[in-house]
Amino acid sequence: KDIQYVLSYYYNKLEVTRFDSNLGRFVGYTEFGVKQANYWNSNPSEISRRRAQREAVCLNNVGIDYQTV
Repeated sequence: KDIQYVLSYYYNKLEVTRFDSNLGRFVGYTEFGVKQANYWNSNPSEISRRRAQREAVCLNNVGIDYQTV
């Protein structure tokens, strides 16, 4: 539970949207980002794909990272 997958989109050094695996949805930080987040959150396949990324990317590599520490 302490492992978190975060996917952020930036434009001109400003964060527009972010997917947070703890929230399980996209969050928009600008007017355009809110529209994009609403669109992506309404698509169940996009949400399930991003949730699966936590398992595919983070949980597979956490053992490797902790071994080197």
